Amino acid sequence: MSERESMPCDVVIVGGGPAGLSAAIRLKQLNEELEVVVLEKGSEIGAHILSGAVVDPKALSELFPDWRDMDCPMAETPVTDNWHWSLSKNGKTSIPHIIMPPLMSNHGCYTGSLGNMTRWLGEQAEALGVMVFPGFPASGVMYDDNGAVKGVITQDMGIAEDGSHKPDYQPGMEIEAKYTLFAEGARGSLTKGLKAKFDLEANCEPQVYGLGIKELWDIDPKKHVPGRVIHTQGWPLSESDTWGGGFFYHQANNQVAIGFVTALDYKNPWVSPYQEFQRWKQHPAIREMLEGGTRVAYGARVINEGGWQSVPKLAFPGGALIGCAAGFVNVPRIKGSHTAMKSGMLCAEAIVAEIEGHESQPELQSYEPAVRSSWIAKELKLVQNAEPAVAKYGEDIGTILAGADMWMRTLKIGLPISMKHHADYTQTGRADLYPKIEYPKPDGVISFDRLTNVAYSFTNHAEDQPVHLQVGDLELQKSSEFDVFGGPSSRYCPAGVYEWIEEEGKEPKFQINSQNCVHCKTCDIKDPNQNINWVTPEGAGGPNYPNM
Repeated sequence: MSERESMPCDVVIVGGGPAGLSAAIRLKQLNEELEVVVLEKGSEIGAHILSGAVVDPKALSELFPDWRDMDCPMAETPVTDNWHWSLSKNGKTSIPHIIMPPLMSNHGCYTGSLGNMTRWLGEQAEALGVMVFPGFPASGVMYDDNGAVKGVITQDMGIAEDGSHKPDYQPGMEIEAKYTLFAEGARGSLTKGLKAKFDLEANCEPQVYGLGIKELWDIDPKKHVPGRVIHTQGWPLSESDTWGGGFFYHQANNQVAIGFVTALDYKNPWVSPYQEFQRWKQHPAIREMLEGGTRVAYGARVINEGGWQSVPKLAFPGGALIGCAAGFVNVPRIKGSHTAMKSGMLCAEAIVAEIEGHESQPELQSYEPAVRSSWIAKELKLVQNAEPAVAKYGEDIGTILAGADMWMRTLKIGLPISMKHHADYTQTGRADLYPKIEYPKPDGVISFDRLTNVAYSFTNHAEDQPVHLQVGDLELQKSSEFDVFGGPSSRYCPAGVYEWIEEEGKEPKFQINSQNCVHCKTCDIKDPNQNINWVTPEGAGGPNYPNM
């Protein structure tokens, strides 16, 4: 076996998204002598970034006060118009923004491609001397003799599906660092292991998630209103006792970003978040805006929805969690890039202070207090009961209670209570207790089948490599996931990765089409037995999102 090469640095950051790059940039802004490495599993910076997105520029303005004059692509389309619709099957009711808490306002925000903004951040990082390595997933964590994190190992390349080494085999590299920051996004594979090893969630609620599915469309210029932002709630999820909602963002160049988020705590195992999205597009108010247009891209990704009470312990010996690896999404605002970026910046400031102060503490002492006294905490505490209120009481009553709680918190009245969460996989019900859902067939114009849409995510994985979706016990998958829960994996996956193949006279066969995987992580979250483990595939595998 080839010996691994080793590369020392001051800080290694796992994940080249907004949080990781903001941390890297702030490190170099404060101390240009630091050696900073960013590892990104996508083929390029931005390839795996998926968001609506309406961006609050608060953190960006702190990182680069002149960002609007620096050719940042997010500056192109400021939000000009806000709508919020409650949908019935054939109609809609506009909810006036004046009755919503002030913190729900999109005034001063921008809509555009978060992927392109991330590419721009990557350029700024490299200009400052950050070493950015796309196509190099971190597949393992290294620990020193005291159990502290001392760096990561990148993914081995050139391993065949049977585990043998192909002619182009190359072992992963050891990246050793004084500090290792994990910015993997929601449900990161290494982050999951770190939470367990260091018991980081001992004093917080379980993280819960929503599955966001998105399409990018070119629409009729006559229907395009640059900067218009529309959010919807109600139908079609109201018919399956599930909650979530849609978005419709008018961005630059006659494009709209449309998408749908389904909370993954749904009970009915026959629900298909992908089909709910396709059905939502057929609502008269949505279809009318899309008719005459063309879908140009597709993707999916889970979103942290636990809020403030699900934020774990952030620092541990040798490293820290930043961004969506920790979970700083403001669920009612459907925003998290600004809080993710700010957390990365605060972590960078803590690192520089300790390095320059010649501290030798086993873990960062000032990072967590900085976050918990920052505007991140202030913002998230105001909305901390919004998600659990809707999850517990349903969309109608829960929305009213969530709004009232946000108003009270904005006015600094009321009791500072936090409602409880339940891990999403525990909420899945037995298949025989729920009615099957008959979804309409796609028309190929407004709605599409999953495999056709996956082609528009430009997903690719190297052939002949180990399957990166690891099933712990195939017998359990058959006896429980299929026999008890009705095989929900074939419905919750937005890319058609999982199939239960049933042939007369034969046992159902569980098939994994790993080539389709868009790295959304839904399977790792929603499998009712936690029997599927998502690990990193060979470098540069996965989606290649353009302008998403």
